[in-house]
Amino acid sequence: MLHSPDFLGGPPIQLHKNKSEILAQLRHYRSERPAHFWAGVGVVGVSLFSMVAAFGTVNDAPLTDIPRQQVVERLALPSLDATADNGQGFLREERVQRGDTVMGLLQRLGVDDPAAVSFLKGNASAHSLFRQLSPGKNVTARTGPQGELQMLVFPLNGGKDQALVVERGADRFSASEQALPLETQVVMKSAEIRFSLFGATDAAGIPDSVATQLADIFGGDIDFHRDLRKGDRFAVIYESVNYLGRAVRTGRILAAEFVNNGKTYRAAWFADPAGGENSSGYYTADGKNIRKAFLRSPLEFSRITSGFTFARFHPVLQQWRAHKGIDYGAPVGTRVKATGNGVVEYVGVQGGYGKVVVLRHQSSYTTLYGHLSGFAPGLRKGNRVSQGDVIGFVGATGLATGPHLHYEFRVSGVHQNPLAMALPTALPLTPRQLALFREGTEAQLARLDLIRGLDLAQAD
Repeated sequence: MLHSPDFLGGPPIQLHKNKSEILAQLRHYRSERPAHFWAGVGVVGVSLFSMVAAFGTVNDAPLTDIPRQQVVERLALPSLDATADNGQGFLREERVQRGDTVMGLLQRLGVDDPAAVSFLKGNASAHSLFRQLSPGKNVTARTGPQGELQMLVFPLNGGKDQALVVERGADRFSASEQALPLETQVVMKSAEIRFSLFGATDAAGIPDSVATQLADIFGGDIDFHRDLRKGDRFAVIYESVNYLGRAVRTGRILAAEFVNNGKTYRAAWFADPAGGENSSGYYTADGKNIRKAFLRSPLEFSRITSGFTFARFHPVLQQWRAHKGIDYGAPVGTRVKATGNGVVEYVGVQGGYGKVVVLRHQSSYTTLYGHLSGFAPGLRKGNRVSQGDVIGFVGATGLATGPHLHYEFRVSGVHQNPLAMALPTALPLTPRQLALFREGTEAQLARLDLIRGLDLAQAD
């Protein structure tokens, strides 16, 4: 039984009636209702007929009467052949941790081989393994199925890209120094100065050697002791020398940009294949040498303890006198660099300067580096030095109350303030070199444009 909707106002429709009876009942309703009313009733009628049709077509046969058939088919499996090991074994890599021992390291590498351990202990060449367990070093071992050592690669200290390679032969082990199979990768990073250059590079995952190169490249325009501002930005593209995908050392900066106090400095590396004078260095996009003839400071990072003045109370002599140089406070042993290309005019002890080096540059420029604790090995009068070469080390010799470097800059024998004067520029590229430079550095400068302003601090 199906109750009619309220708008029909009639008795319920009996669904068990046949189709002719249902139609008769609907005609009765139509005769008592207006025409527009039946426009909506047609929908109900269609639905009812659909329901009747549906009830009439349902198969009442039980599911148990449907015939079922079980089919079993045998599938042929491909033949499985044992694969030979071919002596490859298992390759593992571990990083040396602080406090590691050789035995502990071998255990983590999966080496279980008393004969190999005995060889490492008794072989003179293999003793490097015991002396150079520097934390962070990556060691690689290939072992057999039972942990027998087949090959061990242990990078050596000294920056020579050499490794101690221990190999199992037919009847004995051998150890030799071999060149590491290295690959060079180009890395792009950018960061913002918040406190210091080294703080920014540490946050960006940039090695300290790259930070030092940045200071060297832009040291003629930016005084990294005084000029850095919070919010300064830099972008750098440099080479990373890798072994098994891990950085072993950093290579050269290929291109860099530094925005200091709103002013942008940019440079790219260029080396003239023909060699000769002015054959390599960092240049601006228009071919000008980014480096001045002199660096602003002979120290990478330090602080100025006493500036250039004509009236300073001398802390040792206890009297007022001119201080015609710059004092940089730094720990004993800090490297002192030549601020420009030149020739050693004097190296030795000289009165209140203590241990001192004097360099002559071009024709009329000289620089003096005083109170040194020592000189660079082999430094002699008449030696040629290049800008950035280490010539000595910070000390407190002579009339000094503490460790610092006293630096003087003279033009034709007259003392000048190196922090205030306009330093002479280095030679630009020749037209032939400029064409080669633009061709060779186009890709690197485009990469700088790509990463400018991006935060690549944690990008790898």
